[in-house]
Amino acid sequence: MKLPERLKLFFIAMLLVVCAASTSFAQNPPPQLKVFKPGYVKMPNININSVQSPSSSIRLVLPKGATSTRGLFVTDANSAGSGGGSHNRAANKRGGKAGPSIVGLDTVPTFTGAFASPAPSIDIFQSDGFTTVSPFVMIGNPPQLGGTTTIPAKMTAVSLQLLKADGSVFANVPFGPFEDLIEDSPNFRNADYSVGDTQFGDAVQRAEFFNMMDEDWHTLLSPSIVNRATLQIPATVQVQFADGTVLTVPGYITQTAADGSTVVFLLDLLFNFLDFNQAVNDINAGDFTTDAINYHVYPNTFLFSVADEQGDLSCCVLGFHEYIFDPTVTPTPRWIYAFASWISPGTFGGFQDVTALSHETSEALNDPFGNNIVPTWQFPGTSGGCQANLETGDPVEVLPNATVPIVTREKHEVFQYHPQTEALLQWFEIGNPSNAIGGAYSYPNTAALPQAATPCPF
Repeated sequence: MKLPERLKLFFIAMLLVVCAASTSFAQNPPPQLKVFKPGYVKMPNININSVQSPSSSIRLVLPKGATSTRGLFVTDANSAGSGGGSHNRAANKRGGKAGPSIVGLDTVPTFTGAFASPAPSIDIFQSDGFTTVSPFVMIGNPPQLGGTTTIPAKMTAVSLQLLKADGSVFANVPFGPFEDLIEDSPNFRNADYSVGDTQFGDAVQRAEFFNMMDEDWHTLLSPSIVNRATLQIPATVQVQFADGTVLTVPGYITQTAADGSTVVFLLDLLFNFLDFNQAVNDINAGDFTTDAINYHVYPNTFLFSVADEQGDLSCCVLGFHEYIFDPTVTPTPRWIYAFASWISPGTFGGFQDVTALSHETSEALNDPFGNNIVPTWQFPGTSGGCQANLETGDPVEVLPNATVPIVTREKHEVFQYHPQTEALLQWFEIGNPSNAIGGAYSYPNTAALPQAATPCPF
């Protein structure tokens, strides 16, 4: 049927309205979120004996001198337990060909190396006046020895039950729709790269060591969903500042993504309180093991902070990696752990699907214990903001071309993913030419970082 011209214009106008409503809300933050910028945090490592058990009443207390909840996920009063408490953990199931190379630790297999750079270091004991020597520890087998190291990737799929103020259920946010997509993603399935047909994290490492590795060298991840858990999220919680000021703040804020999925912005301290207890449960049940990279994967869940005592809220943390340890046991167990969320399209512009998961996976492979210190580098394209660690995802996350499209095929299903390009080890070797594949400083998009890092100006 042919529509009248005025009716055609009406439908076109309505279509434009619908499209506008479905676009990214990254430029229009949900109500109450004053700052809305995606990013990541470096997490302190967790003493398993210090994780406080949940209670019926939650008051989140900031330590003396803290003015914001951001970055205080662990080193705050909420994680202070009795200390030295025992945990009835199931024995870890060891697997794979290689064992840990660090004496005194029960953890993933690792190899060590170092690079020398003319750039200054924040650690004066690393510099001889001419060069800085930066040792590093990475997951896997030494590249020169070759062979394949397979690391279990053990995931607890976390769903959320959001509560109203009266305790009734406001909404259930399941992880279920994203399970197969996560397991079939380039983090765990092969795709074609210039370094070979392999997984995403392995491709990045092979690019780094391409000119010194044995051809059959690989570090691969074997994924499995080991547990499914649901966390109940209260409508509000109290946050107490050091001067006694108590604020009642939302436990969560919701928004709807362009694909109709519920997006949850979760208070960071509340996340700390609930998520780390779940991690301890996973360890006690034997689901998380020391020979694995262990993940909590969430559905469209991002962390916001109480920015100040006026109650301003800032957002958003998309993921982190760290390790959980038990100093009361010899050898000391270290469980490599990462949090990452599925990201629906349009939530954070180009960041979508497994961008955060790829970011944290590559960083865990390249810096499993968070202590690979490198010369202090400046974020590209900025006049400030510096770090001194081997966090391969951080330098690229600020770029407009941070992600790369990777297509995977599982039987008859085809899906285009958006993992994040990573800075290569050579980017952190400030002042040295790159000896990575093709002289690159980033991968898979070798044009993302065309040169080595710029030293921090201060």
